[in-house]
Amino acid sequence: TAFEWMMRRRGDMTCFHEPFGLAWYQGSDARAPRLTAHSPRRMDVSFDTVLADLETAATRRPVFAKDMPQFTAHRWSDDFLTRFRHAFLIRDPAKIMTSLHRSYLKNGDTEGFTDLELGFAEQRELFDRIFRRDGTAPVVIDSDDLLEDPVAMVRKYCEAIDIPFIEEALSWEPGARPEVLWYDADDSVWHESLKYSDGLRPQPRTDTDIGGLPDHLRRQYDAFLPHYLHLRAHRLRLDRTGDG
Repeated sequence: TAFEWMMRRRGDMTCFHEPFGLAWYQGSDARAPRLTAHSPRRMDVSFDTVLADLETAATRRPVFAKDMPQFTAHRWSDDFLTRFRHAFLIRDPAKIMTSLHRSYLKNGDTEGFTDLELGFAEQRELFDRIFRRDGTAPVVIDSDDLLEDPVAMVRKYCEAIDIPFIEEALSWEPGARPEVLWYDADDSVWHESLKYSDGLRPQPRTDTDIGGLPDHLRRQYDAFLPHYLHLRAHRLRLDRTGDG
């Protein structure tokens, strides 16, 4: 979400926060795996209306959308996929899962998350599909590399997708971010770090211990790790020696 905020700070694009996620979780044709009769719903939203909104916005200026692959997997026709230029921001599943586990517990959710809600398999499937179609790998950024040297990695990303690099966009004033809260309350734990951040700043890479996760989440980690490593092999790399 911080990467999305950087794209918003550029000022030259219309940005959308998980637009298909809104349809997937709350829309009239919602598909979220834990949907119940009491789940929040937006019956005025569907996958078709989201796509129409994106296409309308794109007639006026470039559009950037941050989204998850599992939200659109059921729509992956060639016609649908060619409407977008895809880039992948990946993260070690150990870091995602330990972070989400803490957040779920804070929100009073002890059940955790399903494989589909994390979307590692769908991310790999989408990556492979685009790779086969184009004959070249789509852009991949590992969040560890991004946090180690944000300026260098954002510059590489901009070069790879042919947009200007705007260094000023990597800094901002701390504050509430209602633009990224379509399904969250104002005091949500999900975007606390973004709310109090002032930009993409270098942070050292660290290992994450999954030993504190419940057994079923550790089993999920074992299933997710090969998908992450598959994409990581194609990531944009920092210009340094001894890169692992």
